Amino acid sequence: MADFQALFQKNKVLIGMVHLQALPGTHSNTLTAAQITEIAVEEAITLARHGFDAILIENMHDTPYLLREVGPEIVAAMTAATVAVVEEVDLPIGIQILAGANKAAIAVAHATGAKFIRAEGFAFASIADEGIMDVADAGPLLRERHRIDADEIAILADIQKKHSSHALTADLTIGDHARGADFMGADGIIVTGNHTGHAVDFTDLREARGATDLPLIVGSGVTPENIKDIFKIADAAIVGSSLKKDGNWSNAIDTNRCQKLIDSL
Repeated sequence: MADFQALFQKNKVLIGMVHLQALPGTHSNTLTAAQITEIAVEEAITLARHGFDAILIENMHDTPYLLREVGPEIVAAMTAATVAVVEEVDLPIGIQILAGANKAAIAVAHATGAKFIRAEGFAFASIADEGIMDVADAGPLLRERHRIDADEIAILADIQKKHSSHALTADLTIGDHARGADFMGADGIIVTGNHTGHAVDFTDLREARGATDLPLIVGSGVTPENIKDIFKIADAAIVGSSLKKDGNWSNAIDTNRCQKLIDSL
């Protein structure tokens, strides 16, 4: 199991998002891999200069997402962008490859020097717009992490993930999900609102906190108005939408919004 405290070396961790532009091979792609990488590096440097503690790189613009398996062109582009960011920014870097392509994310992290991944579908099943994520990934993913000698890479696992229906597990509380992810070997758990940019329910957050001693991360809807309250309960926060122009995740990073969030701490 990876050590969260050793990785981030502080008690309250602010993780900024770099949403890569649509990657080669996706229907929305208009840029070369080199252009995508250049934008990613610029955004990562902006986040680092504003005082963020870590950066999470994600293929958010690759909609509609593939379920669990992505092509080699996505892995290659993610790797190229991550290598460039790691070289330019002296912060822990994380990887998420949508949707639920957690083995690919571990491979990219291991090859590039990234330190953690965000994993969907780690424990339990759910239904999202890309389909049914019906097989929990914990067993195969932990075995793959060990097989490639990457046990030091932390797996931060979403529970009752945003953009998903959880009717399949409707008889389980979010505390049950937290305990399940803990039992299955996650290094940290992520609690979100219902959609990207939507705030977490603090009742859910407190219940998750009471269910496990694992590091607890808020994964959506973090704003200057709620960050202090979030950090009273959670160990880390992942921030994307509120850093972007007009608060829209698909827009460019707004330096004024970055500074406003930092100033609110």
